Amino acid sequence: MAKLTTIRNIGPAFEESLIAAGINTAEELREMGADTAYTKLLENGSRPHFIGYYVLHMALQGRPWNDCKGEEKKALRKRFDEIKAQSFDEDRSAFERMLNQIGVGTFER
Repeated sequence: MAKLTTIRNIGPAFEESLIAAGINTAEELREMGADTAYTKLLENGSRPHFIGYYVLHMALQGRPWNDCKGEEKKALRKRFDEIKAQSFDEDRSAFERMLNQIGVGTFER
């Protein structure tokens, strides 16, 4: 099983976020794909950020993070907005961050 950082564009901080969301290996990430992985990140309390979303797509394609342009970027933006609307709850995320800061873990629905 390969570390997440073996995938282009995924550094230690991104790896830490993925692991916190239950994605532990490069193989798991590749198998689930960018949309499912990003949904898990949001559901785990990560703040939505479009650049992080498309960087994940580029990473899984082995492309430089800044290779996303034009119509491809517009399509990814539309999908990002859909995922964000379905998976991100500002109040829940703030509550989960507070629980994690005091060391009692992630709030479960």
